[in-house]
Amino acid sequence: MQARNTTTGYGAVSKALHWAVAALILGMIPLGLVAVEWPYDTSDALATKALLFSIHKTLGVAVFFLALVRIGWMLTQPRPAPLHPERRLETALAEGVHWLLYVSLVAVPLSGWVQHAAAAGFAPIWWPLGQTLPLVPQTPDVAAAAGAVHATFTKLLMAALALHVAGALKHHLVDRDGTLARMLPGRPAHASTAPLPARRHALAPALGALLVYGLVGGAVVTLARSGGESGARPGVALPAATAAATPSAWIVETGELTFTVRQMGSPITGGFGRFDADIAFEETRDAAGHHGSVTVAIPIESMTLGSVTQQARGPEFFDAEAHPAARFAADIVAAEGGGYRAEGTLALAGAEVPVTLPFTLDIVDGVATASGTVTVDRRDFGMGESYPDEATVGFAVEIAVSLTARRGGAGEGGGA
Repeated sequence: MQARNTTTGYGAVSKALHWAVAALILGMIPLGLVAVEWPYDTSDALATKALLFSIHKTLGVAVFFLALVRIGWMLTQPRPAPLHPERRLETALAEGVHWLLYVSLVAVPLSGWVQHAAAAGFAPIWWPLGQTLPLVPQTPDVAAAAGAVHATFTKLLMAALALHVAGALKHHLVDRDGTLARMLPGRPAHASTAPLPARRHALAPALGALLVYGLVGGAVVTLARSGGESGARPGVALPAATAAATPSAWIVETGELTFTVRQMGSPITGGFGRFDADIAFEETRDAAGHHGSVTVAIPIESMTLGSVTQQARGPEFFDAEAHPAARFAADIVAAEGGGYRAEGTLALAGAEVPVTLPFTLDIVDGVATASGTVTVDRRDFGMGESYPDEATVGFAVEIAVSLTARRGGAGEGGGA
């Protein structure tokens, strides 16, 4: 069979690319729909859901690269002449639908890939390309916008696919011509007995398809951003309203509170968009041996954990509805070998657990920089009881905090 196209038919390469992409798309769309609806209320169900999404994403990346090859090959080949050149409107519509499909085959998997790269952790892609993408930050806003674009573009793809199939069936069943037959495997791309001029690829349908996707994508991103705006500033600890104007009071200026847990064997990092800290600290110990105290209030609604944020906020884990805030209250004491420890209790998801957070502290000109990590066991807080093993959700959760605070009140800048 001839590899290249002719002016009357498609060659073997075009046919192979066409049917390979068609098979992947027809498998990937229902797989994605099933994965979205699959429950995750047990360990086994979550494992199955992750498996379905991993297969869906892996096939999507394959479609993306295969589509680029198909478009590149198409642009280098002659276009078979239409069997009914007198039907100009029908021919123009067919070209427009073809270009909608071409753009869809790139835009749909690419938007899904961006969503995956921006939302850390869940359901890895099984290609040796890593799980992130250059220029794509891992932030909830980017993940949400890309997810909305992906969902909308998928609907455009399905509409274009339906029109394409309807057109092929119309040619085969109503017109009874050879339009469909010349894309079927095994049919040679015969050269015409009468010379036909090579058709150039029209620019207008391609620009029209790009315009449709550009306008729709821009509108979806704008709506996603306007719907996700809030007063909280991600990663910034807000000053505590209860901080007193005393020499020991410190006002938090910036800060970050994150946590890392292993999911399906891979680490996934989440964080809290805000936390309110009431800190009292002096370099000199008091009579009880304490350097001060700290109380941190953490609104659970500000928590994000990649693509499983809603699940993590649910009753199985953080239970944000029943316990809308976490609270860490501790005394600050010196640690052996240098540094400090915050020794207290962490109230989270209805449980109170003793926690000791070791941290480093550097004070220069009344500005303190502190950072520390501590590992807790999710089972101590009653989290994830239906996930009794670490194959799906790990037991250990590493909490990391870093912040910059300025001495407040009458003692600002003193004693550093």
